Amino acid sequence: MPDSHAHAADLSFLRELPLARAAVDFASERHAGQRRAADGAEFILHPIEVAALLERAHYPDHVVAAAVLHDVLEDTDAERAELEARFGLEVADLVALVSDDVTIEDEERRKDEVRERVRRAGGFASAVYAADKISKVRELRGLIHAGLDVSQAEAKLERHRRSLAMLDSAIPGSRLVETLRFEIEALDRLPPATERADDASDGG
Repeated sequence: MPDSHAHAADLSFLRELPLARAAVDFASERHAGQRRAADGAEFILHPIEVAALLERAHYPDHVVAAAVLHDVLEDTDAERAELEARFGLEVADLVALVSDDVTIEDEERRKDEVRERVRRAGGFASAVYAADKISKVRELRGLIHAGLDVSQAEAKLERHRRSLAMLDSAIPGSRLVETLRFEIEALDRLPPATERADDASDGG
């Protein structure tokens, strides 16, 4: 099977974005071996999807690069100083702004803290955060289909609702915010079946 890491930076939306292409190479290496829980795809698909949302909303190269890198401080051994040296201060600052503080053990407090930090920062940080939430709500649909516990699913969805409320005031009218609103409403009103329910209905 071909090495997908070698080809991720060749995606068409990255052609005119040299910094984001370099970020894909870096993030692919650091996230190597990690998989998405929703579908088992390589984890790098998530930050690339976030980056694509921002590129299509016409954000500049350094913001798209930060989107590609937005999970490396949380989920890999990469350090902020390394990001600054490779990609510049603007990118490193953006990645740090949208990264969870891993020293906060309680998950709800950790998510609340980063949401408030992004609210205060506004600007490009809000855009990266919004695109991340769009991708995460789409992943949540897959997790629910795969049988995620109802209480866990509702806790995640409630977090996304709080994020939407924050973004509504931080970047009102943004195309990203409206896309996030749609994804949350669609999940509420047109939820997926679970695999267990599918299995039961296939029994006849």
